[in-house]
Amino acid sequence: MRKFDDYKDSYKTMKMERDEQGILLLTVHTDDGPLRWGALPHEEWPHAFHDIAMDRENRVIILTGTGDEFSGPRPPAATRYARPVADMDRIVFDGRQLLANLLEIQAPMITAFNGPCIRHSEIPLLSDIVLASDTTVIEDAGHFESGLVPGDGVNLIYPMLMGFNRARYFLMTSQKLTAHEAKDMGLINEILPKDQVMARAWEWARELARHNDMHLRNTRQIMTLEFRKKVHEHLGYTLTMEAMANLGREKAPE
Repeated sequence: MRKFDDYKDSYKTMKMERDEQGILLLTVHTDDGPLRWGALPHEEWPHAFHDIAMDRENRVIILTGTGDEFSGPRPPAATRYARPVADMDRIVFDGRQLLANLLEIQAPMITAFNGPCIRHSEIPLLSDIVLASDTTVIEDAGHFESGLVPGDGVNLIYPMLMGFNRARYFLMTSQKLTAHEAKDMGLINEILPKDQVMARAWEWARELARHNDMHLRNTRQIMTLEFRKKVHEHLGYTLTMEAMANLGREKAPE
């Protein structure tokens, strides 16, 4: 089994720090600024989540972003064209592991949104406790509105979180949810001023860390059971549908 020192510095888009209580702080970033979603985090995060899941000394996890934004950017127009087959094969390969490995983490997770999250917000929304700054905006900017079928897990997770009709509208219109709208839908648990979010996350983390390891692990497992079942049963098929639709688009101009 890899120890924390073996993997903590292995990832370019995720900083890892762990204290003496086993509370692991994950800070996502791109070159020390807000996360720019793309091929690198898509490739790295399945491996990072696997390492975290396999390390039983990770007892509670806080996930947060960098600067004033959790994740972006809005995809450029070029993403509307067909991608090479090798690119889509890699996306399907990595995509099948991304959510599955995240949900294999048995340590309770806390998300601390530091600002807007417009790319793959289903990942931080899968935490057990979700805190948000009052500047947070939730959107799915990277799929339907950008010409990509939302088949890489957003189609499975959002309906479970907000209900099927709300999720279909959200995904097909690229709806922007304020922190308060997201809280009303049950996506967010607490809204705080930006400068208080991390203190509250640490407060909850220390409260959870008072419990013994088996209590924490088993509670997390039963709370994520339905998500794991849904991902296992359907994600391979829906990712393939996403890839097929992409390959059927016109090619980018020379």
